[in-house]
Amino acid sequence: MKAAVIVFPGSNCDRDCKVAIERSTGASVNMVWHGETALPSGLDLIVLPGGFSYGDYLRCGAMAALSPVMAEVKAAAERGIATVGICNGFQILCEAGLLPGALLRNEHLKYVCKAVDLEIANEQTRFTAGYGSRRMITMTVGNGEGNFFADPETLARIEGEAQVVFRYLDNPNGSTADIAGIVNGQGNVLGLMPHPDRAFETELGSADGAILFQSVLASA
Repeated sequence: MKAAVIVFPGSNCDRDCKVAIERSTGASVNMVWHGETALPSGLDLIVLPGGFSYGDYLRCGAMAALSPVMAEVKAAAERGIATVGICNGFQILCEAGLLPGALLRNEHLKYVCKAVDLEIANEQTRFTAGYGSRRMITMTVGNGEGNFFADPETLARIEGEAQVVFRYLDNPNGSTADIAGIVNGQGNVLGLMPHPDRAFETELGSADGAILFQSVLASA
């Protein structure tokens, strides 16, 4: 199995993602600089990591969404390759039009960094199938702009089409409908604010994030 982690100026969870994927799945992981115009061949998974791409100037993820490599990420996603955006990566996916909605400043205008309990709202995705009958998992968040927002029409659509994958059990940032993660209509692009890359071994407080990576690569 083969994965790629996209590295933007200001990414700070790229190595975390590489280590988490390697230890969770044994997959080979390529680090791909944002200025590249091609992706490695034979990928099963693409990950956009957390951090502060381009220093979060303009809007979080807005500049990174225009990086040269994103044209290839979009093309790969359209071909059905599993693509995951974590935290800043989620913001980039929304800015790039690969996912609906937007991530706003946290409700209380404070950076939030803590463990969070999540409800698995859709267990039938390639990202969650590995959790089996479990409906509650634990990961961590670390963000200042993790407040998911969508207009009423968009929200009704993603709710109606089961695109909500994770919900907060104790919403830390004011996200609409407690949404912590969503997929696109095709079901192969996932964006989530919690970090599976910070919850892949019990020594980190939870190994639940490892199951996400194992699930998606098992479905490849």
